[in-house]
Amino acid sequence: MTQEIVENVVRQRIRSLRVARGWTLDVLAARCFLSASTLSRIETGHRRIALDQLVPIAHALGTTIDRLVEPDGDDDVVIRPEPETMAGSTLWILSRERDRRGVTIAKMRITPNRVISETKVHPGYEWFTVLSGTVQLRLGERTILVREGQAAEFSTMTPHTIEAYEGPVEILTIFDHDGERAHLPGHRHPQ
Repeated sequence: MTQEIVENVVRQRIRSLRVARGWTLDVLAARCFLSASTLSRIETGHRRIALDQLVPIAHALGTTIDRLVEPDGDDDVVIRPEPETMAGSTLWILSRERDRRGVTIAKMRITPNRVISETKVHPGYEWFTVLSGTVQLRLGERTILVREGQAAEFSTMTPHTIEAYEGPVEILTIFDHDGERAHLPGHRHPQ
């Protein structure tokens, strides 16, 4: 990406963040100790952006220089999940490796012939929503049916399994780091 393209992206982001906050040029200028005319020339491309101007602008807008200058492109937006098939289930990881939020987001398709050898217990919480079908959630001695459109969140210190009930089921699930290690062993690279 050329410097001109980067500067144009930065200009758009500065203006967009300012407008999204409902600020005039005068308001932003006061917050970053620059003149409104300097900010206007920066936003319109009539002035090059200097680092000593970018730092206070980013700070005033509640962002970082990195976020202002990060390149546009599809690779940071589009995730192309590859299905991983195991006996009775298919898994699509929908989040990036080493996700900055500390969670793994996945879509799972589970069939009634999925074999579960034992219930799992680990620190943390898990969450899922049922996209289609019905889940049979076993939590300790309880069995709970979670139907299409419903969601479940539970402590994973209780022995648990997620199974298909009377046909295939598709869920969207979020694992914290402990849940990822317990349910997706060897899937992610060490951090």
